[in-house]
Amino acid sequence: MSTFEHIVVDIPADGISRITLNRPEARNALNNRLRGEIYGVLEANDRDDDIRVTIIRGAGKCFCAGYDLKANNSADQPYHTAGGDGNWSRHVVDGFFRVWDLAKPVIAQVHGYCLAGGTELATSCDLVYVAEDAIIGYPVVRSMSPPDNQFFPHLLGLRRAMEMMLTGEAISGLEAVESGFANRAFAAESLDDEVLQMAVKVAKVPADLQQMNKRAVHRQMELMGVRAAIRSGTEIQALAFHTASTRAHFKELAAGLTDALSKRDSQFGDYRTRAEGKDPA
Repeated sequence: MSTFEHIVVDIPADGISRITLNRPEARNALNNRLRGEIYGVLEANDRDDDIRVTIIRGAGKCFCAGYDLKANNSADQPYHTAGGDGNWSRHVVDGFFRVWDLAKPVIAQVHGYCLAGGTELATSCDLVYVAEDAIIGYPVVRSMSPPDNQFFPHLLGLRRAMEMMLTGEAISGLEAVESGFANRAFAAESLDDEVLQMAVKVAKVPADLQQMNKRAVHRQMELMGVRAAIRSGTEIQALAFHTASTRAHFKELAAGLTDALSKRDSQFGDYRTRAEGKDPA
């Protein structure tokens, strides 16, 4: 049996593999080791005739609070992406399409915080089910750059996407369904059971047919330009790193991650600066 450092893998029902991000002390922040373990299991499942669908969820109080800003994410990347300016944004978009191009469906099960890189992981999945009180957003736009993966306009539409990008404010699980980010929302205490029931339904369709069903939807999105648009967005994200505001924020991050992020959000009164007792993560 394979051993992992940052994930737990189980088989909750026939044909269903479940990956649990297991860094609850770090709000399941995505470092390269964790990302590599996720992609390794997904690709192994795609080759395993006994697996028909994979669920990705998070341990602890949240799904995923984003990329690990304490890690050196330029080192030990789990797959090759050409270097140079914009390497990181191109790299994570490569990861998005690695999941997009799998034959077998992948389901995101989201509770608590789903922020920044966590939103990118969720949207790479084919189905997204959320807790009603989940908190989904991209606060990085306030101090660093637009998203590495600019999927928001495609899923949420122009107006909601623009509001989230210009304010960095989050949406709830219920709003995520209304906006098109997620399929359905459930009470947090029933999320595990509801997602598993949906995965059982997906697993009932033969895998050779299911890959055609998945590909049919993706090809329509690609003909509307989603693949080219998301890839072109990486160039704008890379350009943002050269602004004076972003360079100043990097200095603040180097001096103290927690203080820098609290300063970023304090004037909005959300995320880590929410009123005491209301922080889900």
